[in-house]
Amino acid sequence: RVYWEVCVMAAPCVGAMKLLKFSGFCSSSPWRLSALRSPLLWKSGTGWRRQQLRRTHQHLWASNAVQGRVSVDQGSRKLEISTGKLARFADGCAMVQLGDTSVMVTAVSKTKPTSSQFMPLVVDYRQKAAAAGRIPTTYLRREIGYTDNEILTSRVIDRSIRPLFPSGYFYDTQIVCNLLAVDGVNDPDILAINGASAALALSDIPWNGPIGAVRVGLVDGEVVINPTQKEMTLSTLNLVLTGGLHNQVVMMEAAAENVLQQDFCHAVKMGIKHTQQIILAIQQLVSEHGNPKRTPQKMFVPSTEIVEIARQLASEKVRGVFSDFTHDKVSRDDAINKVRLETEEQLRDKFSEAEPYEVMEAFNVVSREVFRNIIMNEYLRCDGRDLRSLRNISCEVDMYKPLHGSALFQRGQTQVLCTVAFDSVESSIKTDLITTLISGVKEKNFMLHYEFPPYATNEIGKLVGQNRRELGHGALAEKALKSVVPKEYPFTIRVTAEVLESNGSSSMASVCAGSMALMDAGVPISAPVAGVAVGLITKKNLDKPTEIEDYRLLTDILGIEDYNGDMDFKMAGTNKGITALQADIKIAGLPLKIIMEAIQQASVAKKEILSIMSKAITKPREKRKENGPVVETVTVPVSKRARFVGPGGYNLRKLQAQTGVTVSQVDEETFSVFAPTPHAMHEASEFISELCKDDQEQQLEFGAVYTATITEIREIGVMVKLYPNMTAVLLHNSQLDHRRVRHPSAIGLEVGQQIQVKYFGRDPTDGRMRLSRKVLQSPAATVVKNLSDKSSIVIGTRDSAASSASS
Repeated sequence: RVYWEVCVMAAPCVGAMKLLKFSGFCSSSPWRLSALRSPLLWKSGTGWRRQQLRRTHQHLWASNAVQGRVSVDQGSRKLEISTGKLARFADGCAMVQLGDTSVMVTAVSKTKPTSSQFMPLVVDYRQKAAAAGRIPTTYLRREIGYTDNEILTSRVIDRSIRPLFPSGYFYDTQIVCNLLAVDGVNDPDILAINGASAALALSDIPWNGPIGAVRVGLVDGEVVINPTQKEMTLSTLNLVLTGGLHNQVVMMEAAAENVLQQDFCHAVKMGIKHTQQIILAIQQLVSEHGNPKRTPQKMFVPSTEIVEIARQLASEKVRGVFSDFTHDKVSRDDAINKVRLETEEQLRDKFSEAEPYEVMEAFNVVSREVFRNIIMNEYLRCDGRDLRSLRNISCEVDMYKPLHGSALFQRGQTQVLCTVAFDSVESSIKTDLITTLISGVKEKNFMLHYEFPPYATNEIGKLVGQNRRELGHGALAEKALKSVVPKEYPFTIRVTAEVLESNGSSSMASVCAGSMALMDAGVPISAPVAGVAVGLITKKNLDKPTEIEDYRLLTDILGIEDYNGDMDFKMAGTNKGITALQADIKIAGLPLKIIMEAIQQASVAKKEILSIMSKAITKPREKRKENGPVVETVTVPVSKRARFVGPGGYNLRKLQAQTGVTVSQVDEETFSVFAPTPHAMHEASEFISELCKDDQEQQLEFGAVYTATITEIREIGVMVKLYPNMTAVLLHNSQLDHRRVRHPSAIGLEVGQQIQVKYFGRDPTDGRMRLSRKVLQSPAATVVKNLSDKSSIVIGTRDSAASSASS
């Protein structure tokens, strides 16, 4: 007990209770103070371990304290990568700068394995408002949660570095990308990918890099590497490309405006060429300042002996299941699980000392091996298709009458229902400060939300918002459709893609269903869009494991083909070109030859899917549905604006509350009225007509003399009406008589009295009516003019209002 107390309190204390206990212990036993100086005690207790940890940190800090810098020419700019100055306690740290945009990336990995049965990699990309010299607009004025752009960028970085970790490396690893400065010219996401590559390569973390990343644009048919924001506004292509050693492609993410296949392939080749320059620069930095790679305590790979026994026990049974083409997703999974349980039980009996993971992974190795061999050797897939055939496809539109647009797309056992909803332009998404600065987009009026409920795969789970996967799939489908949606559209469009059944490629099914739903809603898209996923099975060269000896490309992959394959290559586009692409590559890289073949194979499949979709709907409906929303414009002259808006906006708020419409000001004299239904627009029109009834019934002539009735006596003048339903206006004391009038009663004016006044139009600044009684006290020549039609409030559609204004 005494030994335990001494060992605990010999270490630095972190609380008052430990300090009191330590003081009492030492004062009551003076001789024990000398015992604390004993080297044996320090080596045996916590204090010794903390000293060892401190020495380790000091060694780590010292090894990362040597500063180094390399640069890569990017035309007129330089991409600079440096290390050794910041965050030196991290296993690896790199600073990447392009222009005045700087990103710091750190990499840390635990030395003890985790209990997870996968690579526990976490990538955190954070956009700091301070990097742009701004303060967050949240209530606490702090960065709270993750924005969509942060999550999507984190996914891109994760997909770029994950394939290069060694198999079985199950150690908690975290990559943190900290945006230090942003200039609004150069995008920081590319810098973050290169920074993650440099940080991992410089660290002692086992990783088979480095990689290099570039953004490729297409401006006036010319390829631009790492374009500026201004150049991106003119570019028809936004391709993020990650390349590995020997011109290998590691990751691709693209949004395009119907770019031709040959132009896209040329952009990929040029991008890979420039990634090699970044890789060489990182290699140079690593050779000068890199740390030796650590040897992990354990790699979670099953032993060869267990795998061989599992192969003997289960190989033929697994082959029988994968060769039975009558199976569907559920029955195939059940059959494989049955074989799995039998095999694992036999393996546990034979290898009683083996860890549970080894037993499970041994069966996984055999199952994956059999599945891939059938495809490689027999050119057949587990559902009986050949390598390039599509699953059965069926399409329906106009599913439910109350919806603005709807479509159901079924491909095999993947089923997606898409709906379209219109709303006012005020409902568009407003981006956060940093995203606006980086992308230049303040708001967007087209969005696609992807939902993947658990019942789509016969599972149970909580429905608590979208996860990172759903966000990524929705963003890809949105990219695919965005380029065909008209940029100037009077509504905000929301497409909801709900996956009802899933057996592979649900994101591309969402593209197909979304395209048909938009046409069903009457949105004038430039062309229908379809998407397809292409898979890959490779065979490595035994003499050169980094090279691929043979491969098979699979069109329209199943979920199990994605799981057991080496690539999930998603591509969407029209009959003419490409609108979106995403390549998830699960091995260390692919040669350009395979990528080009995958693009070609996906293009053929895409055209076949478009021909099937055309049987359900060929082009957008000429008119929106009768129950759809309506947008009209109200032309309000400046002189009538105060009456239309009302005091403090009272009339507009009343209009919106009673009819459900949304009113927004377009310019000085034009208001836009959005109604969710034609009936609501009819009610709004009646409300506005009644509101401005007096203004529409009477037209006053400039210079004409009218009889006015006094309705109120005030200190500064009298309130008069020219006709009964008119709003009373002020006739000021200065316009009552040539003499100076202090009060209207001084010249005998009373309520109800009729007087003659002359009309001089309206004040151009505030729209007030200008009347005078004084000018009638002496004869004067007047000119009579008719007021233009603009003096009345006009209600109509945008087109009719514009035509009336031009006439």
